[in-house]
Amino acid sequence: MAGLDLDPTQLDRYSRHIIMDDVGPEGQAALLDADVLVVGAGGLGSPVIEYLAAAGVGTLAVVDDDTIERSNLQRQIIHRDADVGTSKVDSARRFVADLNPDIDFEGHDVRLTSENARDLVTDRDFVVDCTDNFGTRYLVNDACVLAGVPFSHGAIYKFEGQAITVTPDGPCYRCVFPEAPEEGTVPDCATAGVLGVLPGTVGCLQATEAVKSILGVGDLLTGKMLHYDAATVGFEEVPIAQNPDCPVCGDDPIESVEDVEYTGGCTVA
Repeated sequence: MAGLDLDPTQLDRYSRHIIMDDVGPEGQAALLDADVLVVGAGGLGSPVIEYLAAAGVGTLAVVDDDTIERSNLQRQIIHRDADVGTSKVDSARRFVADLNPDIDFEGHDVRLTSENARDLVTDRDFVVDCTDNFGTRYLVNDACVLAGVPFSHGAIYKFEGQAITVTPDGPCYRCVFPEAPEEGTVPDCATAGVLGVLPGTVGCLQATEAVKSILGVGDLLTGKMLHYDAATVGFEEVPIAQNPDCPVCGDDPIESVEDVEYTGGCTVA
């Protein structure tokens, strides 16, 4: 495995990992050899990108076609005031380069679509869904399930957040929410607002799931959705089961994300 021979700088940088029985030099080598895609470089994506880069995830791909607005800075912690008006992907690239030169940053300044999702997702070790709209969430789910790639989903709203990890042998996002609500029926952050520190909590959970999956340690959030209420500092696990009639992970799945309409209710054609 690439990275087994850690150099002195890496031994120093990752020393707190290396002394852990569940990580060690082999685990750190696995992280340095890993390839993770982060979809979205905003509120959730910021802590995910920061902690995966710090952990030494060797290839960190980020896809986002948005530019930075000043209102983003209340929660999107990898971006700075001087970055306003620039590409989130370019800002993330600069942040990662300053934090950890070990990381091979792969930037995609595009929107994830049914045309490019398969190429962007396939052969990754893990995908982290940090998106802010239902259409792209369903697209990430469907593309990852069809490609057999594990991923973490996260979402935030006002004081509340949720997270779930989907693996090839477990229930998927559509098992919980078969179709998205109609456009305009659920307010987004720009309309309803969001506590600035909330995506930090949920994003850190997602980054933790990615690292655990790469290392093969602990229990992932599979078969359950974790709900977090920042107002009460309360966590609740809701068990979920695989739906045999799920159009993506069920007994008769779709063949391609191009069979799905990812607008409105994100229904399977």
